[in-house]
Amino acid sequence: MSEVLASTNNQILTLTLNRPEKQNAITRDMYQTLASAINEANGDFGVRAVLITSSSQHFTSGNDLFDFLNTPPLEEGSPVMNFLGAIHNFSKPLLAAVSGNAVGIGTTMLFHCDVVVAAPTTKFSMPFVNLGLVPEAGSSLLFPRLVGHQRASKVFLTGEPFSPTVALEMGLIAEVSDNPIESARAIALKIAAQPPNAVIQTKALIKSELHDKVTAVMRAEGELFQMALQSDEAREAFMNFLSKKNK
Repeated sequence: MSEVLASTNNQILTLTLNRPEKQNAITRDMYQTLASAINEANGDFGVRAVLITSSSQHFTSGNDLFDFLNTPPLEEGSPVMNFLGAIHNFSKPLLAAVSGNAVGIGTTMLFHCDVVVAAPTTKFSMPFVNLGLVPEAGSSLLFPRLVGHQRASKVFLTGEPFSPTVALEMGLIAEVSDNPIESARAIALKIAAQPPNAVIQTKALIKSELHDKVTAVMRAEGELFQMALQSDEAREAFMNFLSKKNK
């Protein structure tokens, strides 16, 4: 069975992470599947919005660490960068319904979503420094802009997780729901019923101030992430994490 499921209903493309045995840890192949689907939806007039969610209780535990260690993934044209470019440049509404663990990219991708609905059980975290790495997906710009320098630094520099209540207060998510998929789908349907060009132009206006800046920051993050990933510091941190996980 595919590790990314795609279905279109009522002009909403739903992309579902479907690797429950690994808490939906994302591999290079999954990144490329997501990127290709989002890019195709961007040019498909029959798709008015995209919803990203998961088939199990956890949204995603982040990147597949073994995949990362074996094939460092942030060179230009890599599946990871293709995915980040796809969500950053997607011209239509991008929504997410999240629950359980939303680790690393599971949180940073949400900065590119227009509407995020989270379950009360969701635990957001960006533990990059814990693994000897740096933030990605433009989060080093977008997160401080959203919550301020002090709060962003505390989260980034400690790697500590935070709750949906905090995420809602920060403005990272739009609402908390016991059924985030249904709630997000209801919002997507309302959006899909609006005049499509007005929706696309409104999103473009909302993003216009930071779009080019985020592009530049994502490129810089990718270069630093790639260097950090190959460092002894990161290798040691990864090994420590994996040894604790396997105990």
